[in-house]
Amino acid sequence: MTLQYPVTIDELAHCSGVGKAKAERHGGPFIELIKKYVEDNHIERPQDIVIRSAANKAANKVYIIQSIDRRKSLEDIAAGKGLTMDALLTEMEHIIRSGAKLNIDYYIQDNIEEDHQEVLMDYWRESESASLEEALAEFEDDPDYTEEEIRLMRIKFLADYGH
Repeated sequence: MTLQYPVTIDELAHCSGVGKAKAERHGGPFIELIKKYVEDNHIERPQDIVIRSAANKAANKVYIIQSIDRRKSLEDIAAGKGLTMDALLTEMEHIIRSGAKLNIDYYIQDNIEEDHQEVLMDYWRESESASLEEALAEFEDDPDYTEEEIRLMRIKFLADYGH
């Protein structure tokens, strides 16, 4: 109880050693006391953090998809959610892996040289695994290709050709 801070009978029933019958029979006073303690001391319960995190992630996903659909720059999208470019690219990779489509052609056309686009797309088409780590290792000795370019072209490849 001291780790979970249960504030409902159902939450109390999931605490070690309590069970449903005990929670229903004797839980009322405990629940009221714990609820008051949590409110008075502004305690964030583990289950509240998980729910809020999931909601924030879902909101970020929707924001990113809608912003890309509106052709906003990735820098503006990242700034709008207080993300680094690295964190935004990671979120975009998760979105693609979940099966959603992202069309970032507008951004790639404006920010990656055409010959770099061709080389990287050829690399991804010929790659057996689509592993980011392998691609970074492949291009690590060529200072003309940045990690951001490699990741963006991988996102485009995965969006266009699947996983």
